[in-house]
Amino acid sequence: MRSSQGISGARAGGIFPGLRVFDPAVLLAADPSAPHRVDHLHRDIVVSAPLSETFGFFANAANLQRLTPPWLDFSILTPMPIRMLVGLEIAYRIRLYGMPIPWRSRIDVWEPGVRFVDRQIVGPYRWWRHEHRFEAVAGGTRVIDHVEYAPRVGWLSAGFVRRDVGRIFDYRGDALRRIFQA
Repeated sequence: MRSSQGISGARAGGIFPGLRVFDPAVLLAADPSAPHRVDHLHRDIVVSAPLSETFGFFANAANLQRLTPPWLDFSILTPMPIRMLVGLEIAYRIRLYGMPIPWRSRIDVWEPGVRFVDRQIVGPYRWWRHEHRFEAVAGGTRVIDHVEYAPRVGWLSAGFVRRDVGRIFDYRGDALRRIFQA
């Protein structure tokens, strides 16, 4: 079925009238709460910048591009500048294995100078919650990332997803070292 809305506007007829069959917001909606089984990733790095400067870097959503590997072809769709606060939703797009995938996250916690938490509400994961913590330490700031995630079709994709999430955060650590000369 073709319409002025294209494939994403295709509708199922019959028993589900009005259902948007190929709507990414429906197909890629995240679970509203963590599923029974989630994987965890924990990383921390000390950067040689004061806490206020380091948190300020992370508070600027445009800097996420600098921390994301080029192979994801990451772009922020929400107009800049973005003022971070609880409830804010930010739209992105990535390419995963060549396929464009929308990603929308919500800021669930915003504690300037301490931490913030973003949670995927639409995107490639069944569940994604990323806590960013910041601690002043001798010589700089400790940046702590803790991610809970559950891949879609986990029985099939868990190994690939675990590897890719690790690669993404390896890149992020290297980028932080370059940016802050840690």
